Amino acid sequence: MNNAQPNGSFEALGLNPSILKALDKMGFAEPTPIQNMVIPSLLEGTDIIAQAQTGTGKTAAFGLPVLEMMSASGGATALVLTPTRELARQVCEQLNRFGEFIGIKSTAICGGESFGRQIEMIKKSRILVATPGRLLDLYRSNRLKSFNPSYLILDEADEMLDMGFLEDIETIVSYLPKQRQALLFSATMSKSIKSLAKKLLKDPLLVNLTKENTSHKQIEQKFYIVRHHERVDALIRLIDCETEQKSLIFCATKKDVDHLSEVLSGKGYTVAALHGDMAQPQRKRAVDAFRFGRCRLLIATDVAARGLDVSDITHVYNFEIPFSDDSYTHRIGRTGRAGKTGTAITFVTPKETRWLQKLSKINGGASKVDQIPSLGEVKRLKMQKIIDDLKNHPVDPDAASRLEELKQTMDLQEINASLMSLLLKNEKITGPDRIGLTADELKAEPRSFPKKRGKKFGSWKKPHRKGKPKAFAKSFR
Repeated sequence: MNNAQPNGSFEALGLNPSILKALDKMGFAEPTPIQNMVIPSLLEGTDIIAQAQTGTGKTAAFGLPVLEMMSASGGATALVLTPTRELARQVCEQLNRFGEFIGIKSTAICGGESFGRQIEMIKKSRILVATPGRLLDLYRSNRLKSFNPSYLILDEADEMLDMGFLEDIETIVSYLPKQRQALLFSATMSKSIKSLAKKLLKDPLLVNLTKENTSHKQIEQKFYIVRHHERVDALIRLIDCETEQKSLIFCATKKDVDHLSEVLSGKGYTVAALHGDMAQPQRKRAVDAFRFGRCRLLIATDVAARGLDVSDITHVYNFEIPFSDDSYTHRIGRTGRAGKTGTAITFVTPKETRWLQKLSKINGGASKVDQIPSLGEVKRLKMQKIIDDLKNHPVDPDAASRLEELKQTMDLQEINASLMSLLLKNEKITGPDRIGLTADELKAEPRSFPKKRGKKFGSWKKPHRKGKPKAFAKSFR
């Protein structure tokens, strides 16, 4: 196992000057720990199984050395498998930027586009970034006869297995050349992941970030005990507490996503929704609106948000508790990325407090339960922010002259009161004064639990995972 984290530069890794030029253009200053660990070994021809969270620089970790090796070998091609369309497109976009000055093109192969257009794109590209379902359709229809990749990368392999793609992956590999170099990325290292790696990789090097880098220390985790019907009010209250939020909100089902989107939109928030029933153009519009700041709230299901690569998310909300500890880790890992801090907020109903106890054991300590601010507290926060903004805002000369005109008909106290009232007009804070339960109130709250539950702490609440995993996965290709 390789846990070392050498310091250095991209130049020291021996990359092509044209690749270094692209990195400089993109603003890449120095390698991240996972890049420092993976790039040299890949360049040496070693198969690798790497454990790393989203947001650690994985795409560059495999993309840069693969591009380096392909630039030295004129006919080599590469295949990258990802769990979702969104991740496939994001990875493809970044690989094209890395390869801009060496002339190596990448194309994304996923559902929602015609086979004809994709075949034309494949002819112009040397790297395919694909979801398993669509790629398997191409292989089975004999549309990829001449594609024999020298490099195979499985990105977010644990997500693909969770979505039921194991059989598809194994079938795809049966079409590939036996002689190839392979890399598998996974946030977790379960038995199924190790088994898959054993089948696909030859004498792999296991690379793992240290516990310090994967423990989400940069993420503040908050928990609130709220009754089921209070969750919307609780969400709005916490959003209103901090105006500078870019938040990802997780719901359990597509129906919940649509309903919450309608409620928040109706209250004047800029919202985008993301779930598996949406057509690809709708999904792309939603992700782009969130990524480029046209909306500050993205409401999504777990499956739709897998592979979402947005680096400046400030808050993650678990509107409903996740289905497993891995799901919780993946969710909160969407914030606090690229060296930034983030906040993860989870709403827990009185009947779900055992989930919180289980999470405390996983985190190695008690999970602190906070109290949602009262209506009066939020109003005071808003008022203080307005006062601070007024103190720090530069005085416009025209404003000063307008003030002199107003003083001819109003005294200074009336002017100040009117201006403050005008500012507060756009800061409407609504809802009940108190939301959620205190510790004493929780003790008096009736709680009951199903007699049987699975090993995963959220497994008694799986409203949208019915039927065979395979059928479930295919609906999100």
